[in-house]
Amino acid sequence: MRNVKARSFTLLFLFTTIACYVMYILARHESVQLIASFGALFLLYGWIIQKESNIKFWLTGSVIIRVSLLVALPNLSDDFYRFIWDGRLWAAGQHPFAVLPVDVLSQNISGLDAPLFDKLNSKEYFTIYPPVAQFVFWLAAKISPHSIMGSVVVMRLFILWAETGSIILIVKLLDRFKLPPRNALLYALNPLVIIELTGNLHFEAFVIFFLLLSVWLLSLDKIAMSAISFALAIGVKLLPVIFLPFLLGVLGWRKASIFYSITAISCVILFIPLSDQRVLEGFSQSLNLYFQKFEFNASLYYLVREYGFWKVGYNTIQTTGWKLGLVSSILILAFSYLQGMSRGRSGVDKLSTGFLFVLLIYFSLSTIVHPWYVTSLLAFSVFTHFRFTVLWTALIFLSYVGYSQTGFSENHVITAFEYVALFGYLGYELLWKEKESGLQ
Repeated sequence: MRNVKARSFTLLFLFTTIACYVMYILARHESVQLIASFGALFLLYGWIIQKESNIKFWLTGSVIIRVSLLVALPNLSDDFYRFIWDGRLWAAGQHPFAVLPVDVLSQNISGLDAPLFDKLNSKEYFTIYPPVAQFVFWLAAKISPHSIMGSVVVMRLFILWAETGSIILIVKLLDRFKLPPRNALLYALNPLVIIELTGNLHFEAFVIFFLLLSVWLLSLDKIAMSAISFALAIGVKLLPVIFLPFLLGVLGWRKASIFYSITAISCVILFIPLSDQRVLEGFSQSLNLYFQKFEFNASLYYLVREYGFWKVGYNTIQTTGWKLGLVSSILILAFSYLQGMSRGRSGVDKLSTGFLFVLLIYFSLSTIVHPWYVTSLLAFSVFTHFRFTVLWTALIFLSYVGYSQTGFSENHVITAFEYVALFGYLGYELLWKEKESGLQ
């Protein structure tokens, strides 16, 4: 027993040390060290999940690892500078959806200066982050108005709260539906989740928490509270909207009508700050640019783009982006209808499997798939027998190889390897593993 405890503490120390090395020491362009360190974390992750028996120790350990990153300045993403910019803009009484960063500089607002402006990765665009996320930005600016590190710590404390809440909810849901408790470690100890959410301050942490809370409340038949939590998830990022059609088949017409109504009312209240015409125009412009200009680590879109280059001789993203979005919407509606008509699975299994494949459809046809996006797939896969999401959390980190000291150039060989391996393993799970459980 003493040797087992010593081994567990040694593994926890190693995991924490490597995670801290990645977040405190490495730079984004140091690809070899970065991939090697992440690979080491993933090997430890695999060993712990397979060999360690003290689940409570490792759930506690997963929180300790996250806390150890409390004062790390995010080094793999610069999105947090825009979070701080938006928060300081709110604190100055201005609306980030209505004014471009470049137009703010001439106003000589305290904290919104050239050094911070130079760090923004979207200087020419209105913000794209919905109201709940903006509230956290504002709060961080109010608590720490002049310190970037202070604002980072405030936001990270909120993310730590959300992450801890997600782990607790996963444990509760696994217990309620008599699923293996070890599955909680798949999310709690996943290196990508730790590095991207707690480490790099990505707000998928809140989306995951509010969606899990919504599912938990739904399992208790608390429809109204579940709908409010779902609306809060939408208020962090708009993505959960794509789950709404699927919920009809899970809840039935009567409960779904109540759920939709309360979600809609809650969203209207949350989005009141966007009610101004100028604000709505800025927000809409940001969304359009997001889908018509940016591309990163895509799968099917890159194939369509190459066809466009061959057919017309230029990048067709301005038309391809929204067309793939339309195809994605049709496929999600069709999948939701077919799943709603099916029989066999019920409860959290059917709901999680549905959410999982709705997200997969959406990301497969997206023009942008950042590493932190797939953390939400992993969160719901712990309630299913599908494990392609675990593989994806390992493969998608390879996208960081494209960064250099001077910029970013995507390595399409690595991207192709990522998706061939991913869809290959997904095919294996659907064709062979499904014979045991059946996708209804």
